[in-house]
Amino acid sequence: MSEETSNHLPVMREITPLMGSDCFYLADRHKSRFDFPIHTHREYELNYIGGGAGVRRTVGDHSETVGDDDLVLITGSDLEHVWEQGDCHSTDIREITIQFTQDVLPESLLSKHQFRSIRQMLESARCGLAFSRPTIMKVYGKLDALTRQKSSFHAVLDFLELLYDLSLAEDSRTLSSSAFARSETRSESRRIAKVQDYIARHYDKDIRLEELAGLVGMTPVAFSRFFHQRTGRTLSNYIIDIRIGTAARLLADSDLTVAEICYDCGFNTLSNFNRLFRKHKGCSPTEFRENFFKKKLIV
Repeated sequence: MSEETSNHLPVMREITPLMGSDCFYLADRHKSRFDFPIHTHREYELNYIGGGAGVRRTVGDHSETVGDDDLVLITGSDLEHVWEQGDCHSTDIREITIQFTQDVLPESLLSKHQFRSIRQMLESARCGLAFSRPTIMKVYGKLDALTRQKSSFHAVLDFLELLYDLSLAEDSRTLSSSAFARSETRSESRRIAKVQDYIARHYDKDIRLEELAGLVGMTPVAFSRFFHQRTGRTLSNYIIDIRIGTAARLLADSDLTVAEICYDCGFNTLSNFNRLFRKHKGCSPTEFRENFFKKKLIV
């Protein structure tokens, strides 16, 4: 383990047991408590928690209490995450952790049609990707069998099949906001990418639908529909997500006041910023900063 220091408190940079000659590292353990601090690591991670109802999971700027089963994929190398005891009283929690490097699935492989869904899943998981309980139940047998696979060659094949099954899930959801996770996920459309790049550079200013539509040679109405179809979000919600995520990152990593962050992120009034932040994060900016620093404490 090593420490990476921000402007405030350190976040642990985990040095995993994964060796350069390994395809992946798997740990299957039973535990009664969660005491590992908030951390990051370069490797991708698929983490399953069974019997952990009440555990508090934090990924980036997203935090929630999980049920009996939790399965999350994280591919963001700078994405801070932690599972904390919370209100969990179980004395037998099963945790299966699979860590693997990016070169196990190189671009030359992911670019093939057969791996397209896995590629899209890995892109989404830069912000942390949580799978629904029905999906977890569907793949649990394969996940469990993987822990007992004696052949390393067949273990790799089983792992790829597990990833493929997860990539077909239609009810998975991203966790952290993209700006907080420093994610550079891009739509496959060049026009959408052009607009996303523009928003990333000008989120602190007033952004009008007409100017974005003009960037890609479309009418405002046509562009608004096009953007929603390609990203799954309205333009206004996308811009708000970028601004809120950036604000959350500044709250965690800077000494700027809440008011300074509000205006630096493109919000016109402090009251509007506080309202939208609470709507998206479930707490005020001040509460978020206090809670995030508490999670960074290492005893």
